Amino acid sequence: MRRFFADTFYWIALSNRRDQWHAQVRAFNRTLLTYHLYTADEVLAEFLTFCSTGTPHTRRQAARFARDILADPHVTVIPQTHAAFLDGLALYESRLDKHYSLTDCISMHAMRSEGLTEVLTNDRHFEQEGFRILFR
Repeated sequence: MRRFFADTFYWIALSNRRDQWHAQVRAFNRTLLTYHLYTADEVLAEFLTFCSTGTPHTRRQAARFARDILADPHVTVIPQTHAAFLDGLALYESRLDKHYSLTDCISMHAMRSEGLTEVLTNDRHFEQEGFRILFR
């Protein structure tokens, strides 16, 4: 079974038909037969923040999409904890020369904890930490 970490990029592209990556992400999804996705509460928070400037309809759809992710048996949503925040903060502090967001740092730590190497994103920051990004 293939295991991937789903970054905010992935959820935005999957949910938004107007996103420039939508078709490519959907095509990739159709190739998945046996898989399990991992993401983090912080990633879903970032997704909802991205959608927050939209219309009430857009916000409602985003909330429904997030709830669907939470209920999906093929997705493990890693819970937000104080320890995860501190681990992300430690990585953030150790990479002051990078432009990593705190959410990225928390995600990278979660990926290491889960033994994940492939991430559904186009964010090259993950490559800088030794992960394999699947969208270019």
